[in-house]
Amino acid sequence: MSSNDQQIEMELGSGIAAFEAKHFASATKLLSGLAEQGNPEAQYRMAIMAQNGLGMVVNQLMAYKYMKGAAESGMALAQHGLGFMYMEGECVDKNGPKAVEWFKKAAEQGLAGSQTTLAMMYEQGDVVEKDLDEAKRWYKAAGFDEM
Repeated sequence: MSSNDQQIEMELGSGIAAFEAKHFASATKLLSGLAEQGNPEAQYRMAIMAQNGLGMVVNQLMAYKYMKGAAESGMALAQHGLGFMYMEGECVDKNGPKAVEWFKKAAEQGLAGSQTTLAMMYEQGDVVEKDLDEAKRWYKAAGFDEM
């Protein structure tokens, strides 16, 4: 590992630690540069802070940009977060099919929250067409025996 890689790992580790400790202003300082460079862990946390105004003013455009970047890199938590943004119309226009697309990407990686969300969406049929077989399939994937 080069000294530059070690520096990035230290900054990322310190930024994540600050985020977890709810020291959001410090986390923003440590993670913003890494997020700009495309680090998915940094992008995900910057998105959460920008979306909720933690350590900064709420910035929906930044939240969407970083959540999408982290989701596109394959990070399941960010895929779930992006799906939620599309489902709720937070930081981006409401879009049921896009929400399902991102929840499925996370669910297929085994994220139980996304599996459960998909199951409920298919059971209720308000974002997607009601499909009880699909609902049962996702509930089972999430570890539930019955709907």
